[in-house]
Amino acid sequence: MRLKLPDFSNFPRIPFNLDEALEAFARNARVIVITAITTLALAVAASVVVFFLSLKGSEQVMVPNVTGKDLAVAMMEMQAKELYPKIQLKYSDKTDDKGAILEQSPAAGAIVKAGRRINLVVSRGIIVDRVENFIGQNIDDVKIHLQSLFTSMSSPLIVITDPPLYRFSTESAGTVLEQDPPPDTPITAPVQVSLVISRGPENNKVTVPEIAGLSIGEVLGMLGSSDVVYDFTARAPEGMERAGTVVSQLPAEGSRVNAFSRVAAVVAMPVTPTDGRVYGIFSEVLPEYPYPFQIRVDAVNANGERRTLASFKHPGGPLSFPYALSEGTVLSLNILNKETGTWEIKAGENAGDGTAGMSAVGAEASPRSE
Repeated sequence: MRLKLPDFSNFPRIPFNLDEALEAFARNARVIVITAITTLALAVAASVVVFFLSLKGSEQVMVPNVTGKDLAVAMMEMQAKELYPKIQLKYSDKTDDKGAILEQSPAAGAIVKAGRRINLVVSRGIIVDRVENFIGQNIDDVKIHLQSLFTSMSSPLIVITDPPLYRFSTESAGTVLEQDPPPDTPITAPVQVSLVISRGPENNKVTVPEIAGLSIGEVLGMLGSSDVVYDFTARAPEGMERAGTVVSQLPAEGSRVNAFSRVAAVVAMPVTPTDGRVYGIFSEVLPEYPYPFQIRVDAVNANGERRTLASFKHPGGPLSFPYALSEGTVLSLNILNKETGTWEIKAGENAGDGTAGMSAVGAEASPRSE
């Protein structure tokens, strides 16, 4: 069987003129472009409308009040509202709130969108749950430790009873001998701990060291290694005495005295200093301490540079020491690592009468105005 194709030879031919078509397109180009742009803009607009119509907005919800509730309960309540927690842990001063919500943000009752993160501060409980063993430790170290332990808490869990009890002991001064309540006592509420502190050995004998002939700098350097208290006074050099040195002491070197007994020492001060420094005796009256406290004296020059002049133990009462410093230097007195006062060194009017460096005349250490 053969397939016969129609004979198109007899069909009429339609003439096509390319030049005429291009001319027609040129005449209507503006209309064609505007029509295409309009069609495209309508299509984009329709797509945007359909997209936003199909996009469902987030639901508005009220933040529940979860403060004070357990973390697991709080998370279930927020999950029901399609809210998500952002948790921050914090130590508390209560023994029974571990795992409870301490704070929340946004606050309860706020209207937010579902899916919002809610900041929750969760209690880690108390930082310690038992009384530590302080026996054998220095009382100053114990106080610093407790202060750092409860810095972030509104009220500390452990408070040292003030004043503590003191008694003589073979233990070094300041050592904790007894405590009440005893170590490992459970903490269920803030507790006061009573301590018995060592005053050091009773009638402990020490040998008076020799300081006669030492310069001011040498004397300040050895104060920390001596268990006696020096009461310094000043006068002009006599005879062959060398200015700026200790010229006498009483009791004499080698004497056996009770620990932290007072030793009188005289310093020969320059009548007219030639080294540009101010010479004097710093004097101050401290409270009487139950045992010798650690004292540090710093010097701060005009450029703000700080250096330690002397570090020693002192039982309180009259305090004095010699100095030879540049005018304008500031002396800083630190007791138990806490600054208690500052004084500025000034050149006095009577610096040439042999009493330079005395508190009342000559160079003086005067309270610094803040």
